[in-house]
Amino acid sequence: MPVYSFENHTPKIDDSAYIAPTATIIGNVTMGKNSSVWFNCVLRGDCDAIIIGDNTNIQDLTMCHEDYERPLNIGNGVTIGHKCVIHGCDIEDECLIGMGSVVMNGARIGKGSIIAAGSVILENTIIPPFSLVAGVPGKIKRQFDESVLELIKLPADNYLQRAMDYCSDKFRAIN
Repeated sequence: MPVYSFENHTPKIDDSAYIAPTATIIGNVTMGKNSSVWFNCVLRGDCDAIIIGDNTNIQDLTMCHEDYERPLNIGNGVTIGHKCVIHGCDIEDECLIGMGSVVMNGARIGKGSIIAAGSVILENTIIPPFSLVAGVPGKIKRQFDESVLELIKLPADNYLQRAMDYCSDKFRAIN
């Protein structure tokens, strides 16, 4: 797994975190307990901080970046689907960001929200907690109550188990 320091910043990765061998982690990145970053993701903390909470999974081909004076904060129990662009924003705990979504600088995704696949959350957009958002640009389609957290927790739990499998002898190079 390529992990690089940049300037005076070296990634801080909890020992329980899983990073796929083709993921790249650069600079001012902090990863919490039991979090995972999957194949061909890039987390590039070269302008400001990227902070990833516990039990969060960032799936294959996702790009996470910050911007000058716009750190990227991803909470606990978050699932970020395949091939997303997550940039200089705040994603609160227990959110699900669908495949191919874009979340731009200054956006805030409230706790327990679901961003539908392919959605684009524009700069400085504030999504309240427990919202379902879809479209380009993303619009709130409905509100949930806290019972949605049980559904959002399923993929996070599945990826935690999958990460444990990849740390075992089930995953090995054959050449």
